[in-house]
Amino acid sequence: MDVAEFVKPDIDYSTLAPELVLLVTVVIVFAVDLVSERNKALLGTITGLGLLGAIVPVLLMAVEDRGLRDLFDGAYVVDDYALVLKALFLVSGYVVVLLSMNYVAEGDYWEGEYYVLLLSSILGMTVMASARDLVSIFLALELLSIPAYMLATWRKRDAKSNEAGLKYYLMGVFASAIMLYGMTLMYGISGSTKLTDIAEFTGGSFAGEPIVSLGLVFIVVGFAFKVSAVPFHTWAPDTYEGAPTPVTAFLSVASKAAGFVALINLVLIGFVGTEDVYQPLFFVLAALTMTVGNLIALRQTNVVRLFAYSSVGQAGYMLAPLAVAGASDEARADSIGALVVYLLIYGAMNLGAFAVIIAVARKTRSGETSSFGGLFEYAPGLTVVMTVFLFALAGIPPLGGWFAKFVVFRAVVLPGTGLGYALAVLIAVNSVIALFYYARIAQLMWMQPVPDGDRSPIRVPPSLTGALAICCIVTVLFGVAPGLVGDVGQFARLSLAL
Repeated sequence: MDVAEFVKPDIDYSTLAPELVLLVTVVIVFAVDLVSERNKALLGTITGLGLLGAIVPVLLMAVEDRGLRDLFDGAYVVDDYALVLKALFLVSGYVVVLLSMNYVAEGDYWEGEYYVLLLSSILGMTVMASARDLVSIFLALELLSIPAYMLATWRKRDAKSNEAGLKYYLMGVFASAIMLYGMTLMYGISGSTKLTDIAEFTGGSFAGEPIVSLGLVFIVVGFAFKVSAVPFHTWAPDTYEGAPTPVTAFLSVASKAAGFVALINLVLIGFVGTEDVYQPLFFVLAALTMTVGNLIALRQTNVVRLFAYSSVGQAGYMLAPLAVAGASDEARADSIGALVVYLLIYGAMNLGAFAVIIAVARKTRSGETSSFGGLFEYAPGLTVVMTVFLFALAGIPPLGGWFAKFVVFRAVVLPGTGLGYALAVLIAVNSVIALFYYARIAQLMWMQPVPDGDRSPIRVPPSLTGALAICCIVTVLFGVAPGLVGDVGQFARLSLAL
C-alpha cells in the first residue's frame, strides 16, 4: 500500500476552535479540582469563562462569512446553521452554570466532576450541530447523553435522583440501540455513512424500498426518545423531578435541542425521497406529543413535573414543521427556520422559569405548585419575572413565545397540505389548554395567600440573578422585536437549504 495513503489530512483547526476551547476548559477544570481543595468555588467561574470563550470563535466565523467549511470529507460541516446552534448550546450551557453555582456548592455535591460532565455534554452538542455523518452523529449523541445520565443521578443520597438516573439511562440505552440498528440498515443499502451519499440512494434507486422505511422509522424512534415525544416520553417526568433542578433545566432545553438538531440533519439531508414515510410519522408524533403533554400537565401539582409535561407539549409544537417539510424546497427551508427560531426562544423562556423555581425553592424547600402561593407579597420581582416566562411559554404577546408559535404555525400552514392544516388546528387548541396551567401558577402567585404565613424575603444569589436577567431580557426582546430572532432563523435556514 502506498505510504501516501497514510498522510494525515489537512485540518483547519480554526473551524474546530469552539470544540477545542471546550476541551481545554475540561482539562483546566479537572486539573484545578485535582490539585486544589480550597478553590472549589472557582470551578463554576472557570466553566462559565470557558463557555464564553468558546462563543468567541463562533462569532468570528459568523462575521468572516467564509461560507460552508467542511472537514473529514464532508462528515463535519460548519455553516451558518451550525454556528447558530453552537451559539445556542454554549449560551444555554452558560446560563445553566449560573443556575448551578450556588445550588451545587450549597448541596455539597462533587463540583469538579459536575462541571466536567456538564462541559462534556455541551461538547457533544456542539459536535452534533456540525455532524453530517451517521458515525459522527452517533458519537455526538453518546458524548452528550452519557454525562447527562450521570448528572441526572447526581444527588447520590436521594432515592428519587437514583431512580431518575437509572430510568433515563435504561431508556436511553434502549433508544440508542434501536437508532443504531436503523443506522446500520441505512449503511447497508448505501455503503456509506455520509448523509449526502445516503440521500442519493433514498432519493434514487432505493426510493420506496421497505428497508429504507424500516431504517427511517427506527432512527426517528431513537431520537423521539431524546426529544421526549409521546409515547417515548415516560422517562421525562420522573427524571426531571428526581434530577438536580439545574440539570433538569439543562435536559429540558439544551439536550432536547440537540435531539431536534439531529432529526433535522438526518431527515432533511439524509432521507431525501422518503417524505411519504416521515411526514405521516411526524404528524402522529407531533399531534400526540402536544396533546398528551398539555392534558397531563393540567393535573400536575408538582411544579417540576408540570414543567416536564409542558416540555413534552412544547416538543410537539417543534415536531410539527417536520410533518410538512417534504412538501417543497420552500417548505423545507421554512421548517428549518421555524425550528431554529423556536429553539432559541424556548431556551430563554424555559431556562428562566427554572431559574425562578430554583430561587423560590431556596426558601420554601418545596416543589409543590402551592408553594408559589402569595409569592408577590414577599418576592414581587420574582413574581413579575415568572409571570413573564409563564405567559411567554403560553404564547401571549408581546412576549417572545408568541413569535415562536407564529413561525411554527406559519410553517405548517404555508405548504397548503391537509396535514399542515390539521396540525395548525391542534397547535391553536393546545395553546389554549396550556394557558390554563400556566395561568394557574400566575394566579397562585398574585392572588393566593402565603401557605405558611412566612413573608421573609428571598435572597437571590448574584449568579441566579444574572441568569434571570439574561433570560428575561431575551424573552422580552424577541417578543417586542421579533425581527431580531427572525433574522437569525433566516440566516440559519438559508445555509442548510442550499
